[in-house]
Amino acid sequence: MAKKRMDSRSVGLDVAAEFAAWLTGAENLHYGIWSGLEVDASNLGAAQAAYTAKLFAYLPDGPLSILDIGGGAGETPKETHRPRTSGGNRGSSHSIADRCRENVPEARVHEVTFEEFEDEERFDLCLFSESLQYIPLKTALEEALKVTRRDGCILIADCFRSEGFATRGEIRPPGDGHPIASFRKAVAALPLEQLASEDITEAVAPSIDLEQGLYHVFGKALARIDLELATKRPKTRWVTAHLLKLTLGRRRVVRLNARLSGDFRTSEAFIRNSIYLVTLLRKHP
Repeated sequence: MAKKRMDSRSVGLDVAAEFAAWLTGAENLHYGIWSGLEVDASNLGAAQAAYTAKLFAYLPDGPLSILDIGGGAGETPKETHRPRTSGGNRGSSHSIADRCRENVPEARVHEVTFEEFEDEERFDLCLFSESLQYIPLKTALEEALKVTRRDGCILIADCFRSEGFATRGEIRPPGDGHPIASFRKAVAALPLEQLASEDITEAVAPSIDLEQGLYHVFGKALARIDLELATKRPKTRWVTAHLLKLTLGRRRVVRLNARLSGDFRTSEAFIRNSIYLVTLLRKHP
């Protein structure tokens, strides 16, 4: 029987949602807009609220049926006060879906990948808020077209790889996402009209500095525990490290260690490697 590795992405989502709720009172899992705000944890809630306001400014007027692909814990759909359906995607967890049901009781939550999503309803708007990067690009856009009504819209807010995107061995730079050139080419090849597009890379980039600061706090705590085990319980330390590698895999352990103690995840690196766009597209009749 094949060994099952821990789904670290789902665990990460659960932990992030709990931490965000503790810190800000809301289970937001997205970047913040930091324009005019000091970059510290006390302003995270305000920065994420500014991001949500930016997103809502792109919503078409009037009552809308919204398909929120990768709706997280439901904080964004909860704020729209409009009929909506929340869809799942790769990396979603069951507990996050349950939180969405609790936060937005009137929403229909589908725990499926977007590729598997089926519904007879055609929506006024499909929303990808930091979820497009987890779905094959061509599939995501084509499936969104299928479930969007005539003259409906697709709103995308996400990171894309810039032309200067470069990895450091096994270490991925902050941001990631689909290559920006591939995204633009895919949009141009489909019956879509771009109504608006805004580059907010520099405004969201400080989120990376705040995130890295939090990882460093965890990293220092774990380093202190590791030193104590190495000194007094070397066998326990060896077993723990071995189990971690078996559970996560060597590559994930390398990346986790780099996050906990590295200095490569900065707002400057994010701006250099990524483009964060908010893009509103309309389906041609």
